[in-house]
Amino acid sequence: MSTNKNYISPPIRAVRRYPTIPGFLARAVRTYGDRVALRLPVSREGRFTIQETTYRELWDFSGRLASWLSSRGVREGDRVAIVAKPSVGWAVAFFAIQRLGAVAMPLDAGLQAPEIRRLLLEAEASMLFCAPERYAELLPLKKEVAGLLDVVALEKAEGIVSLWDVLPQGVTFTDAQPDPEDLAVLMYTSGTTGDSKGVMLCHRNITANIEAMLKAIRVGPEDRALTIVPWYHIYGLTASFLAPLWVGASVTYTDDYRNLIPILQKVGATIMIGVPKLYHTLWRRLNENIQGSFLKRLLFRFYPRLLGKLIKKKLLGEQFRFFISGGAPLHPEVAGALRRLGIAIMEGYGLTETAPVLCLSEPFDPPGTVGRPLPGVQIKIADPDEEGLGEVLARGPNVMLGYYKNPKRTREVFTEDGWFRTGDLGKLDEKGRLYLYGRKKNMIMLESG
Repeated sequence: MSTNKNYISPPIRAVRRYPTIPGFLARAVRTYGDRVALRLPVSREGRFTIQETTYRELWDFSGRLASWLSSRGVREGDRVAIVAKPSVGWAVAFFAIQRLGAVAMPLDAGLQAPEIRRLLLEAEASMLFCAPERYAELLPLKKEVAGLLDVVALEKAEGIVSLWDVLPQGVTFTDAQPDPEDLAVLMYTSGTTGDSKGVMLCHRNITANIEAMLKAIRVGPEDRALTIVPWYHIYGLTASFLAPLWVGASVTYTDDYRNLIPILQKVGATIMIGVPKLYHTLWRRLNENIQGSFLKRLLFRFYPRLLGKLIKKKLLGEQFRFFISGGAPLHPEVAGALRRLGIAIMEGYGLTETAPVLCLSEPFDPPGTVGRPLPGVQIKIADPDEEGLGEVLARGPNVMLGYYKNPKRTREVFTEDGWFRTGDLGKLDEKGRLYLYGRKKNMIMLESG
């Protein structure tokens, strides 16, 4: 691979005023109102059904919840936390928070109560939405966290107060009109160092990243996105939840790995958004199946695309288009093997601080690259060595406002001329494709994202 040590991606073009999250939802509802926005599997007694929610229903539920939040004293700019796995209630709460002009604070569903308490105190949160099974555990935080007005479960269960119990009837909510530069999401990084940071993302950061992603890949109203990435991670929130809704597609989330293929087939997914661990497991099982058959071994060696068509038809369906991987590095062998079969897979690269996607590979790029910068994003390599290797710097409308209540750390991660220091080591080839080589400070990267 030849490198260009001095390569900087093309300059950022002037763009129109970026939309806000409630503004994009309002447009989506006007355009796609009766189309299905969410298709979520619901498991009962070992079987699952698909619960469908339209764009118009999302708008109705979120407006009513925003009205209730306002009546309880939540104001524009207040932080509202969500601690749960993705669900219809999660989506309704997120959009209600945005329509009120408040700040969504998605927290990892696996966080323990003491850590949740610490983050609520730091953020001075005014409301907490949680999974019903954690309601009794987290309800005492209402007394322990000053300013916390209430704890509300996202789904119904006996003996608890749920989102669906508090929705007022017959109300008309007038949306707030936040500025694109206003804080929209406070996303705490989990990292691997135990030192979580509150990343401040404004509406522009998120909507600019969505627009850029959708310029790089073709997604439309007929697509059905299946994701295993939780929405409390920025990759899940932006790439697998908000981006499909931007263009009228539907979103399905599941963490049921065992039934992943049946769910994919049931919803007719055209796109799957996952992490490297998923694709490593998928390729291992496919390879075991191939190696167990003399005919399949021959096909893989001499006619891999034909074998790929057979696999795709049987497992994924003829409607399936491509995989997207992110959250951690995808092993080049896995990407290469899937592409050899003619199964398209794109790999993204980014950080929570960049909302998150900086680069995205094309479906059949050489294995090992995370692709070129998205439209509007600039990448350069700081102080490259003789091989062109150096720290990856980024600049663009998707780069965070800074770290919450931590101006010192914010200053440390930006250069004097405004480039964000990713902390990742990489090099750019002559075509502007980025290759990564680990962390500058040797931080651990998890293949599960």
